[in-house]
Amino acid sequence: MGVFRRMRDITVATLNERLEQSQDPVRLIDQFLMSTRQEIDEAERLYRQCASHTKQLKAQLDQAQTMRTKREEQALLALKAGEENLAKMALQEKLLYEEKVEQYSDLYEQNEQSLRDLEEQLNVLKSDYALVYSKRQYYYARMETLRLQQRMNERMGSYGTSDIPKIFSRIEDRVSDLEHESRSLRDLRRAGQDIMNYAGTVLQSTLDQELARLKQKLNQSGKE
Repeated sequence: MGVFRRMRDITVATLNERLEQSQDPVRLIDQFLMSTRQEIDEAERLYRQCASHTKQLKAQLDQAQTMRTKREEQALLALKAGEENLAKMALQEKLLYEEKVEQYSDLYEQNEQSLRDLEEQLNVLKSDYALVYSKRQYYYARMETLRLQQRMNERMGSYGTSDIPKIFSRIEDRVSDLEHESRSLRDLRRAGQDIMNYAGTVLQSTLDQELARLKQKLNQSGKE
């Protein structure tokens, strides 16, 4: 048959080999399914055309058989009536219809065989399609599982605990720095207070000495 003279580029036999090598088996299977679906559609159209033509041939064959029988009966009737010439004419047409019966019988048998072959091929195509479609569901599930696992691995890697000790080490260093700064400022304030206290003591002592000196001076002036 012409429609099957060029079969699919990818057959079920080679599909399994290509699946093992393909990076995207689902895409490869979709290509096969699309090609097979087109073949099925084309084969179904051809089947309908062939079936219609076969039906027409059967009708013509039946008509030729009917007319062959009818002309033979007419020839018998003509002979009974003594009409030999009419009988010969009826027999002549009977022979023509007999030839048609043989011709249409051959054509009808050829088309019947073609229909059976085409139906068989259609069944093979549909079986292949169903088989590969089931494989598509399986490989799609596997690819989806793989994609989800990859995403999980990426997320788990980004949320890993390997950097946590470093993070807390940096936090510890920062807190220690802040504590050191705080202690330094506190010590500086204490030192400043001590200096102020010391300065106040010195100033008070100096003031006392000056006051005593002035008092002594006043005493001496009063005696004079």
